[in-house]
Amino acid sequence: MTDFRVIPSIDELRRRPAVRALEAEFGADATVDALRAAASEVRAAIARGDGRLGADGATAYVESGAAAQLRSAFGSSLRPVINATGVVVHTNLGRAPLAAAAIDRVARIASGYTSLEYDLARGARGRRDVHAEGLLCRLTGADAAVVVNNNAAATMIVLAALAARREVIVSRGELVEIGGGFRVPDVMAQSGAILREVGTTNKTRAADYAAAIGDHTALILRVHPSNFRIEGFTERPQLSDLVKVGNRFNIPVAEDLGSGLLVSDTIGDEPAVRDSVAAGVDVCCFSGDKLLGGPQAGIIVGRTAMIDRIRTHPLMRALRVDKLTYAALEATLVEYAAGRAATTVPVQRMLATTADAIRARAEMVAARIGALAGWRATLVEGCSAVGGGSAPGVELPTWLVVVERDGTSPDALEASLRRLDPPIVARIDRERVVLDLRTVLPDQDAQLARLFASV
Repeated sequence: MTDFRVIPSIDELRRRPAVRALEAEFGADATVDALRAAASEVRAAIARGDGRLGADGATAYVESGAAAQLRSAFGSSLRPVINATGVVVHTNLGRAPLAAAAIDRVARIASGYTSLEYDLARGARGRRDVHAEGLLCRLTGADAAVVVNNNAAATMIVLAALAARREVIVSRGELVEIGGGFRVPDVMAQSGAILREVGTTNKTRAADYAAAIGDHTALILRVHPSNFRIEGFTERPQLSDLVKVGNRFNIPVAEDLGSGLLVSDTIGDEPAVRDSVAAGVDVCCFSGDKLLGGPQAGIIVGRTAMIDRIRTHPLMRALRVDKLTYAALEATLVEYAAGRAATTVPVQRMLATTADAIRARAEMVAARIGALAGWRATLVEGCSAVGGGSAPGVELPTWLVVVERDGTSPDALEASLRRLDPPIVARIDRERVVLDLRTVLPDQDAQLARLFASV
């Protein structure tokens, strides 16, 4: 009679079809290590008198244990998820999903060699910092543009190139800290610029900036407060008033917009890049992966003389972006230039989707989930958020799918959704697990019900 507790040798295990398949996928060395570890665990179980080995015996347990170890070790920690939170620019979930055109462009550029730093017309070495510049100038009205790896880097290099060892005037009400510990004073210190605070936390006037200008002044900096807002007894000068002060004293004005909204629209009072350029700022920087809806990038636009100082600064090599970022960014910008962004760039499409359109989708999703045994799904009115530090306080009307499962608490249910493949990241609202389809891609609607059936 076969002893189901006997473990074959490693050489014998490697001749089995299932193990040969593991070696083909993960390599011989890693597979052997996993087999040894799994065999050790099974021997320990046998020694304890564990009777759960079953009819298939120790061999099957070693195989399955090795397979589990290999898939865990080789699996990517970066996984696609379904964002059902209703937060459009969700920093923890990777911010903006890319447009189909950007994904296609990245795939084509990544699969071969490119003209990243090669001038095809001259047949000689070229410059990478000119990519996307033409499109950015066209869309923002700026004279020149350059791209770095994120907006914190953009702020850093603007200050380092234009104001190192000299004073930068900033309102006290704009010395904010945003996500990830990004503090404006800390960034200024690292850049070598000297902070000169003006005004008070809630009130700063154009005259405060003018009074602070002296021989050591290099720059006036205006910072979009992102997810911070002061309400009540407040005052902040118009950007055009700051530009007038700068022009009067021949001091350049820079603005850190953060969000990357190209053109004014109805997202609260979120400032737009094109409006800032038109108001006369010398330099403006913003993110590529927030409201713009492209890849992570820090985009700097402005007057040619200022941008040239930035692009030739030594920090530029450390902060420059790669070919894949340029590919995704240029493809995204083309969607704006062609007038298609409202429907083809996911972030813009999500922001523009009406509550009625979301309700129609939510009713179908709720019906599918509610038809599953043990599940209940109902609709309630709610609000989505812009997120990403953009448009603080702005709420987008939406319809939420409230999901409940017999005998399961909201916390336990939310956690079980995160364990699915792909995970569903929902939110708990008023002690209920809710799904906001504003941030669920339309082709994921049918997938939701299939995933719920597997909980």
